[in-house]
Amino acid sequence: MKLNSKLGGMVAAALLAGTMLGGAASAQTLTMGLRAGPDSIDPHWSTLGSQAEALRHIFDTIVMADENLQLKPGLATSWKPVDDTTWEFKIREGVKFHDGSELTAEDVKFSIDRIPVVTGPMSMTIYTKQVKETKVVDKYTLHVITKAPAPTLPNDFIRLFVVPKSIGMEARNEQFNSGKAAIGTGPYKFVSWEPKGDLVLERFDGYWGQKPHWQKVIRKEIPNDPARMAALKSGQVDLVNYVPATDYAAMQKDKSVDTFIADTVYFFNITPNVKETLPKPVKVDGKEIAENPLRDARVREALDLAIDRKTLVRVVLEGLGKPANQLMPASFFGGNKNLPERPYNVAKAKELLAAAGYPKGFEIDFFCTNNRLPGDAAVCEALSQMWARAGLKVNANALNGTVFFPAQQKGEFPLWMSGWGTLTGEASYTYGSLVHTADPKTGLGAFNKQGYSNPEVDALLQEGARTMDDAKRRALFEKVTEISMNDRALIPTVQLQTVWAAKKGTMVIPPRVDQETLAYEIKPKS
Repeated sequence: MKLNSKLGGMVAAALLAGTMLGGAASAQTLTMGLRAGPDSIDPHWSTLGSQAEALRHIFDTIVMADENLQLKPGLATSWKPVDDTTWEFKIREGVKFHDGSELTAEDVKFSIDRIPVVTGPMSMTIYTKQVKETKVVDKYTLHVITKAPAPTLPNDFIRLFVVPKSIGMEARNEQFNSGKAAIGTGPYKFVSWEPKGDLVLERFDGYWGQKPHWQKVIRKEIPNDPARMAALKSGQVDLVNYVPATDYAAMQKDKSVDTFIADTVYFFNITPNVKETLPKPVKVDGKEIAENPLRDARVREALDLAIDRKTLVRVVLEGLGKPANQLMPASFFGGNKNLPERPYNVAKAKELLAAAGYPKGFEIDFFCTNNRLPGDAAVCEALSQMWARAGLKVNANALNGTVFFPAQQKGEFPLWMSGWGTLTGEASYTYGSLVHTADPKTGLGAFNKQGYSNPEVDALLQEGARTMDDAKRRALFEKVTEISMNDRALIPTVQLQTVWAAKKGTMVIPPRVDQETLAYEIKPKS
């Protein structure tokens, strides 16, 4: 069959337009180039932000958070304390799972009870550490009984993904990754996943919430920054996240792309291992020593003083960040607005090292990620160079997150830097996880792998966790922030800003402080 020239021209024009606009505009397919993806399709497998970001498309949480981390109804339409140790959650009626079954309080109870059973690399029990028991009151009412008064429980539940009870407690990675157990109530259904590759999703037309624009979503994991930016320029993807600072300046002048920028909740924090014995000894004059210099507060202060945070922001991050003096934004609940700016003083750092018995410094290995957050490897290397000015030899090792996090959780590093985001918007999440003495029984200190322990900090955190009065609780957490930062339990460096980029004029990406790239929030540009 031969097309007439007029019709052929129309077809050619349509094909050309489709090519120029890309899959997003022509077929309601959104292809995203993302720095990291999930490590499993099991939503209870890991606490990593990239894991949660991907799986929010498939699974919903009991409580949701907007772009500024303010709480809003999710699968629970409301919640309230009915006594000092009981929270009541009203479950949304009429919600369907992707297999057509109806959501009930039994599924929510099952999901809470399942979290301690899953043995992933980064335990989700930090979100259920306050839960003692769950009770189904009726089909749409759940009571969560806590071990003590738990005023921040709804904040914890913004990471509590709900799966159907029908999958069974024995369901593990294999069932989720194959799609068999990947059944949620979210805006998209699971189609396929290739680890470190593409996660393919299809719109769920039975979704209880606002119908997303995109019929199909392809989340391409492209950890290499230049490769991800090249994929956008070549039209292989419609948008990218984590635009490197080096590319951002050029993109602002590029008429083929739009950029979107936001402050984030993510901070780069240095963690000194203060256990009596380090996993790898430090060296003085080339010889290994038995003692751990990081146990000396003067050494930790020297590490802190040798960091030029303004240069990290201005040069290494090319302006996409802010100097940090604590582990979360000071404006968050429990943040301390009275803490001073961290000084930069190499001479004082040298004096402290000499006073601690290390006039010539020492040699130590330092670890970080190279693919989790923008600038992680670059900041890591810059810190190594800054510490060298104070007389220290710090061997920077930037690792893929799949290697870094399991080793970090096992306590294999003497000194490390990682990104942490206060995703609940309040201090008990961050300080309770990072600086409380590690206590498997309560779930507190779940990410304290450095051995820091301060009874005063522990007592304040525990009291704050059971104090229902907001003003009193805030004051307790502010004191925790002050003490732990003066102790240098962790050493904050910079707060990150993040940038997304998309094809010019094609879409609007609402910047989120948690840096999540959620297809169902992205709209085509009108």
